[in-house]
Amino acid sequence: MSTPSYPSKRKGRRFSKNARTVFSYAAMLVGAFFIAASFNLFLLPNRIASGGVSGISIILNTLAGIPPAYSQWALNVPLFIAGVLVLGKPFGLKTVVGSIVLPLFVLLTSHWAPPTHDPLLSAIYGGLGVGIGLGLVFRGRGSTGGLDVAAQILHRVLGIRLGLAIAALDGLVILSAGLFISLENALYALIGLFTTSKTIDIIQSGLQTSKAAYIISRDPKRVSAAILHELDRGLTLLQGTGGYTGDERPVLLTVVGQSEVVRLKLLVRDADPDAFVIITNAAEVLGEGFRDDRM
Repeated sequence: MSTPSYPSKRKGRRFSKNARTVFSYAAMLVGAFFIAASFNLFLLPNRIASGGVSGISIILNTLAGIPPAYSQWALNVPLFIAGVLVLGKPFGLKTVVGSIVLPLFVLLTSHWAPPTHDPLLSAIYGGLGVGIGLGLVFRGRGSTGGLDVAAQILHRVLGIRLGLAIAALDGLVILSAGLFISLENALYALIGLFTTSKTIDIIQSGLQTSKAAYIISRDPKRVSAAILHELDRGLTLLQGTGGYTGDERPVLLTVVGQSEVVRLKLLVRDADPDAFVIITNAAEVLGEGFRDDRM
């Protein structure tokens, strides 16, 4: 007697994993291209060394005329090897994008003519482009290599906090730009670095900001019904205790879109005028009814 065959869930799971892997590497490659293009169109022509190995390559190009792609390879490859030795083999695969592919894109786009020679515009748009690129690389769970690897090594070997190590290394690059290029260029580099960090946050978390609402009510059932059926949003019931009275009181937690905040407040007020409501920003919300980009 033959056993009936059923569709294997494992196959679908494997396909999903393969799709995520393809998307991950595609995001890293597109991100690396954005970084390289922004580097050649905005940062390099105006000598804006806003941190990282790319900033060092701008300084070396200014002082010795070394093509940035070659100096980036010369710095990235040894750091990549050191990272594999210190941090282990699992670290290495996706860091290849930052260590080898990114300088290759820098070389391929080196002939592109800059659209502006205004240093302020170049700092802003260069920082914006690099931020988009880094955000895509990070979304692909990759690394740009370079000084990020050096920071991770310092963190592992010396116990220095990772954020502090990255900030210190980028700060040294910008300080060097102030000494070897000009103080004005270093100030523009700070603008570019700030723009990059803010753009990375947007790429990582998205433009749409949701709101998390905590509601403490004497009539939680009525408030829950209003949120579930009239607002059509889910909620979670948390157990709370009054700090003064010691009485147990449920706390309702719900997440809504920016455009739904006013309606939520009106519904809660109608259900329980004495309800205590706390509304705060939720930078990134994943799951049913919201964005689902878990790779």
